[in-house]
Amino acid sequence: MKTKIFLFAIVLAACNSQTEIPVEESVSPDFYRGSWALDLEYDNNTAGWLEVRQEEGYLDAELLWRWGSVTPVEFIFVTGNRLVVTQGREVIRERDENGEPVRTHHALNWLNIKKVGEDEIAGTGNFPGTDGVTFNKVNFTGKRIPDAGSPPDLSSLTYGEPVNLIGNNDLSGWELLEEGAVNGWSVNNGVLENNPVQVDGEEHKHYGNLRTTDTFEDFNLSLEVNVPEGSNSGVYLRGIYEIQVSDSYGREANSHHMGALYSRIAPSATVEKTAGEWQEMEITLCLRHLTVKLNGTTIIDNQPVEGITGGAITADEFIPGPIYLQGDHGAVAYRNMVIREIE
Repeated sequence: MKTKIFLFAIVLAACNSQTEIPVEESVSPDFYRGSWALDLEYDNNTAGWLEVRQEEGYLDAELLWRWGSVTPVEFIFVTGNRLVVTQGREVIRERDENGEPVRTHHALNWLNIKKVGEDEIAGTGNFPGTDGVTFNKVNFTGKRIPDAGSPPDLSSLTYGEPVNLIGNNDLSGWELLEEGAVNGWSVNNGVLENNPVQVDGEEHKHYGNLRTTDTFEDFNLSLEVNVPEGSNSGVYLRGIYEIQVSDSYGREANSHHMGALYSRIAPSATVEKTAGEWQEMEITLCLRHLTVKLNGTTIIDNQPVEGITGGAITADEFIPGPIYLQGDHGAVAYRNMVIREIE
């Protein structure tokens, strides 16, 4: 405990000593409460998300930084005009003869954030290397995300003409998301398949994700998907919200299993089929509300989407984006993928 308190004291001192942020009037914690879309200054994977909440007697927050899941922060506090967010992890330096840790460091990352506009923030992410010598600093900006509001009346929606997104024998209408990635995607007789083969003894190949060349805003998307045993993929709506595709048959409902909004909304029922079977999925995205049907059962029912998911191509939730399919995890096949835009 003393070690963590000491580390927080170091962070606080660092925040107060940073010369690039001038001394300004204090900012109320009320300003920082809510959700923020973060634009991170990396060459790629630049999207992040932060939510700050007032709990009973303390501030709390959740953070998404580029990839992976939304995770709770370790600590969050306001000092003067700044908000400081910390996340840490234990680094085992030494073990005894039984493999038990005998020397552990608590590695600490932190975000230093300030108000720059009525609904805008800016800050730096500070990431010391576990070697205690290297240090990475990343600038970012953020915009407040308005509340998703009331769910739309899905029964009143009208749709445009259905468009089949998968051709018969080619990748027309699709392109790799990342430059330089290996293409494992192919189309044969209307089946879009990803086959990310790795060869033992050779350098690991990074296979690419696949995106539509067209972009969409609100829509209904129906498809069939086949997931081999132990495999994993995902369908990204507008390039920012991942509907999980995985071999999770027989497991309890979880926000990382088939049909979930990854790390955000867990399915209300477990209706997956066994690996290797074709499964039907129908997805409706309207006004940042999500409905997912899996194999004929509604497992997410017109629920608000609170923010992007890991791997999003942008933090902006208010622009059209592509459908993109995760191809860097495992083998998967799709067919009968039809989209109808909401008019």
